Amino acid sequence: METTLRGVGVSHGVAIGEVRHMGTAVLEPPAKQIPAEEAEREQGRARKAVEAVAADLTARGNLAGGEAQAVLEAQAMMAQDPELMVDVDRRIAVGSTAERGVYDAFAAYRELLAGAGEYLAGRVADLDDVRNRIVARLLRVPMPGVPDSDEPYVLVARDLAPADTALLDPTLVLGFVTEEGGPTSHSAILARALGVPAVVALPGAGELAEGTMIAVDGSTGEIFVNPSHEKKAELGAAAAARRAALAASTGPGATADGHKVPLLANVGGPADVAAAVEAGAEGVGLFRTEFLFLDDSKNAPTEEKQVEAYRQVLEAFPEGRVVVRVLDAGADKPLEFLTPADEPNPALGVRGLRTLLDHPDVLRTQLTALAKAAHGLPVYLEVMAPMVADRADAKAFADACREAGLRAKFGAMVEIPSAALRARSILQEVEFLSLGTNDLAQYTFAADRQVGAVSRLQDPWQPALLDLVALSAEAARAEGKSCGVCGEAAADPLLACVLTGLGVTSLSMGSASIPYVRAALAKYTMAQCERAAAAARAADSAQEARQAAQAVLSGE
Repeated sequence: METTLRGVGVSHGVAIGEVRHMGTAVLEPPAKQIPAEEAEREQGRARKAVEAVAADLTARGNLAGGEAQAVLEAQAMMAQDPELMVDVDRRIAVGSTAERGVYDAFAAYRELLAGAGEYLAGRVADLDDVRNRIVARLLRVPMPGVPDSDEPYVLVARDLAPADTALLDPTLVLGFVTEEGGPTSHSAILARALGVPAVVALPGAGELAEGTMIAVDGSTGEIFVNPSHEKKAELGAAAAARRAALAASTGPGATADGHKVPLLANVGGPADVAAAVEAGAEGVGLFRTEFLFLDDSKNAPTEEKQVEAYRQVLEAFPEGRVVVRVLDAGADKPLEFLTPADEPNPALGVRGLRTLLDHPDVLRTQLTALAKAAHGLPVYLEVMAPMVADRADAKAFADACREAGLRAKFGAMVEIPSAALRARSILQEVEFLSLGTNDLAQYTFAADRQVGAVSRLQDPWQPALLDLVALSAEAARAEGKSCGVCGEAAADPLLACVLTGLGVTSLSMGSASIPYVRAALAKYTMAQCERAAAAARAADSAQEARQAAQAVLSGE
């Protein structure tokens, strides 16, 4: 019998296949006491296992590249956390085996994170994955992870660790469904980068029986359990229509009546460039530079290393626009040489631009490297600061850019509600705005982007969030300046039309989403987009906003 479930669609497309569940977590090792003379040997075993897991995570990151690489390198750093290793050694010294010492030390750290506020609690899943990998190696049992299968399947899990998601084989994994996560979780972002249909935050996903046939619609968030032949045919026809629309839509982004909306790519480093070029990106709307700083959490990369990496991306877009975000450290991206270790709530503390202004030498080196990387190239370089709160922040950043001799446009990211409310004031100091809708939603609704329980508040269709987007776009228009969106909201084709109607001047997203957004914009006039935007803002919930916009654009 066919039944329908609904989660949060986070990656476009339709997948139909049998359920396969993620491998089970490592069992808790026995609490066995060892003689004192074995402690040193067990400590050595623990250290070797930790180093092996960290090396494996780093290697997976190198293979995956881009955003996945940054996430996996952060996990490798977590595995090698010096304080954790001190605790592991201490537990082994008083009689624990290596596996039990690791298990208990990670459990204590897990409890600390879980109680440190929702932002840090979002790292618990990553910590559990690291622990499971170390303990599995010590117990010599198979690693938890993606199941072995010769036939294509739909992967179902409570959540997907970055190490698993990053190396999914799209020829075998047709799509995936998770019980946890949200539209801006690591799993969602990596799914879009892979082009794999995905639904997250589906209550009871783990209860889907192994081998059950399901159909996953990553656009609507619907899961059809035991779909009928008619439903399969309907979904197949819809998928074919989407593919045809994608193939027919080429060239720069524009509405049906010719209003230009540049479609840019979000990239995490040189490894993402090829996919962006292939998708027809008109430039880069968000170049995340954190990947350079995660290689060594204790030292900043040299100016020479930065110049080399930046130039690789800039050279790929001759005559194009490349928007670089300077280092966004802090909160869930801690760096030993920059971020405080004892902040009670890092998400509301020293992060982003605040961190860089506290360490002007790091900012100066990065800006100088960007100036050298762009020298002699015809690229249109723009540089923006993360987590700008007010005009004083914007001025400090613009002054730093000028002092470094940077010949580029300077901009500010709008991720804090105060920046949207005072956007016109901020634009007295900078030349453009870029809306980071992921963090803007997080701070507007006090809803951690990694916590599935509050995913409805992370929905970019929330009317309050659309109001802040409209305020920013109106301020930019009044000042004769640009206002783009580089958050994951831009990857939703329907929402992209609404954002355009709100006055946003460019859209930046994961490369895999560009064809979908290009095709959607080409179907509607600017006037239709404006009416859809007005209807969405008049709604009282995210679901109602989407339905209202859809009704306008479909002519209902």
